[in-house]
Amino acid sequence: FSPGCSQPTLNMHPRNSSQAQPFLLAGLPGMAQFHHWVFLPFGLMYLLAVLGNGTILLVVRAHRQLHQPMYYFLLMLATTDLGLTLSTLPTVLRVFWLGAMEISFPACLIQMFCIHAFSFMESSVLLAMAFDRYVAICCPLRYSSILTSARVAQIGLGIICRCTLSLLPLICLLTWLPFCRSHVLSHPYCLHQDIIRLACTDATLNSLYGLTLVLVAILDFVLIALSYTMIFRTVQGIASREEQAKALNTCVSHFCAVLIFYIPLAGLSIMHRYGRNAAPISHAVMANVYLFVPPILNPILYTMKSKAICKVLMGLLCQRAAWPGHAQNC
Repeated sequence: FSPGCSQPTLNMHPRNSSQAQPFLLAGLPGMAQFHHWVFLPFGLMYLLAVLGNGTILLVVRAHRQLHQPMYYFLLMLATTDLGLTLSTLPTVLRVFWLGAMEISFPACLIQMFCIHAFSFMESSVLLAMAFDRYVAICCPLRYSSILTSARVAQIGLGIICRCTLSLLPLICLLTWLPFCRSHVLSHPYCLHQDIIRLACTDATLNSLYGLTLVLVAILDFVLIALSYTMIFRTVQGIASREEQAKALNTCVSHFCAVLIFYIPLAGLSIMHRYGRNAAPISHAVMANVYLFVPPILNPILYTMKSKAICKVLMGLLCQRAAWPGHAQNC
């Protein structure tokens, strides 16, 4: 080209040029020919997660006897699980069913924000539920005065603000990274750990900020463990074994929800930071366990252990199954 010619396309900033290229999502390594069949179990998991959490939302909102702090927090948990499930659904459907691998940089950022925001919210909601159990068991006489409906709403709003404001800098930092290496991701959805490894400049600041958010989630877990320590100390002071079992039984669902959320989260974080030599399928399995297991199991756990929810559901099923005019016989 002659020096006098204007070529704006060649003067494009490399960062903008690299971000104009789409990212390529990936299915399960080594199973490309079976992607249509792989979508069947994924589709079943999505169906279970949406039906389970959707049922919790409808039941708690529709029945006034469930309008209590404990069930309001359960409503928040179901909302975050539903949001986490729907955040990955569009790209997983496109990759496994339609074979469409491309995703634009802005769309990838939006999906990454939604996945990590709802995940961060779930950690916050589990912490709030631990506080609810602590107050219910350690300060039962003050429970209704401490956890009023207004205060529960404030906690919910605080969770939304905490997670949104914490993740906005993560998005801003990513927009300044150039991606001149391979644009192939490791999963059928966008994760922060997966995106920054494709940057062709130093992404230490991004990694440190991501690590900070992981440490905040670990702090949530430490506070949950501290609340359970105080709960166990209080329960040990109850003279009746029957009352001890009754008190601990109210914590079983939440305790299981904590385990099925934080164990895969810890495994995924360790895998991304120290498992670079691990088999690609192991990364895929750990990420899918982290994203799919909690939304599927949480509604099952709380439906099985909550007599109030179980009673409402059984009543609804009986009304559906009974002939008109005979629902009272169920």
